[in-house]
Amino acid sequence: MNNIQLAHGSGGQAMQQLINSLFMEAFANPWLAEQEDQARLELAQLTAEGDRLAFSTDSYVIDPLFFPGGNIGKLAICGTANDVAVSGAIPRYLSCGFILEEGLPMETLKSVVNSMAATAREAGIAIVTGDTKVVQRGAADK
Repeated sequence: MNNIQLAHGSGGQAMQQLINSLFMEAFANPWLAEQEDQARLELAQLTAEGDRLAFSTDSYVIDPLFFPGGNIGKLAICGTANDVAVSGAIPRYLSCGFILEEGLPMETLKSVVNSMAATAREAGIAIVTGDTKVVQRGAADK
């Protein structure tokens, strides 16, 4: 398929194919390989450089998706990691939620995901879990 379809967010075969062919490949790591709806991290890993845990969540909408110097994927990784870093903590793990619009070109999604993966790798961050939903054409913010 060349475009995102509603079936990509339904939990069925099309969604599993999207997860395996794009997200698992781009964000490959042992936690994600478990293909669970959550990530289980060893406490020793979480506190390797201190005795506290910091975490955050953030969401992004922007139009256009690609702009000089970046795109929504890079913005999502940098912005969420920054929310943790400004507290003095070291961002190590992220969860990513995707709300995709039906009809989104697969190449656009692939470009965004690959940008997210590269940005996360550069920052030493593992994307360990996530979720994908698809909304009808015209129902998503940009």
